[in-house]
Formats: sequence, structure tokens, C-alpha cells
Amino acid sequence: AARPAGRPGAAGPRGRGLREAAALLRRPRLRSLAVCAALLGLTTVSDAFLYLLLQDRAGLGERWFPLLPLGTAAVFLLLAVPAGALADRIGRRAVFLAGHALLLAAYGLLLWAPDWQALPLLVLGLHGMFYAATDGVLPAAVAGAVPDGLRATGMALVGTGQALARFGCSLAFGAAWTVWGGGPALAAAAAGLCCCAAFAWSALRPDGRRRRTPAP
Repeated sequence: AARPAGRPGAAGPRGRGLREAAALLRRPRLRSLAVCAALLGLTTVSDAFLYLLLQDRAGLGERWFPLLPLGTAAVFLLLAVPAGALADRIGRRAVFLAGHALLLAAYGLLLWAPDWQALPLLVLGLHGMFYAATDGVLPAAVAGAVPDGLRATGMALVGTGQALARFGCSLAFGAAWTVWGGGPALAAAAAGLCCCAAFAWSALRPDGRRRRTPAP
């Protein structure tokens, strides 16, 4: 008799978990984070496309292409911890959006910089700094916007939305590259990133107001 009684109890927590996950999006702070992460993801060109653009722009040989992700990863490893510490001091919103500004600067170099020999290093440096300023900061911001018992659920919700948005961006960017070419497609992504970053700065403003409140 104990086992049949246990089966509904085992299903119950799963049902409650789904309802609680959906209810998280009713929280204004988490909803703002989810919307902003998705919008910014819609204008974040995938790494593969960025490396292809860099290879074409800098005239790199095929033998150098496999090393490009290593440049991004090296910068990320060097700066991830300092970027996290900076976010703790000055606020997560500022560091998160500064990371997207660095990505926008990388787009700008690919579009308009002269034929500098250092162009690959500059672009990869900015790309790695973008990841250092965003990969850890967004989950930390989500963790502060949800109850302790639902932190992993909140992170999964926001992360899933961001991943789907980046997947959509990859599809759209690939189609735009095919129709317009790499340069115009990247210029469109850069314009979209500017608009989405401006919206995110406004939408995430409550965190900034709370941080400016003097401690008693």
C-alpha cells in the first residue's frame, strides 16, 4: 500500500517544479533579464561566422583558422575572474553591457579598420573580453533575481532563451551573408546590437538604482 501512495508523490514535485519555473517569468527582474539576454543574443554573431569574417578581412591562411578560437579562449581565461570581481564592485549591469560594447567594437574593427597587421589580435582580444564580461555575470545576475531554491531553474530559463536567440541569429546571419555578403550582414548585426544594448541599459536600470542607494 505504501508504493501506490508514493507514485503520485513522486510526480507531484515535477508538476510543482514546472509551475514554479513558469511563475519565475512573472517576476519583473527576471523577466527583464530574460528579455534583454534574448534580444542581445539575437544580435550576437556566432563565433564561427566571426572567425570566418576575420579570416577574410585579415587575409589569414587556412592553417591559421584553427588557432583563432584559442585566441578568444586565452583572453577569456585571463580576464574572467577580474571581470567577475569588477562586476561585484561596480554592478553587474555595467559589466554585462560593457562586454557587449566590446563586442560591438570588434564588429567595428572588422567593418572599418585599416589593414593593420595587429587586426586579428585586436579582434580576438575584444571577443575574449566580451565573453569574460558576460558569461559569468549573467548567471550571477539571475541568481540575485530568484529565490534560493529556484536559482538553477532561473538560470536555465534565461540561458535557454539566450541560446535559442543566438541560434536564430546564426540562421538569419547566414541567410543575410548569402544574400548581401558578410560586410552588410555584420553591419546589420552591429546596428541591431546598438539598439538592443540601449534597450537593455534602460530595462535593467532598477539594479543600478538599488546599487546607488546608500547603505545605512
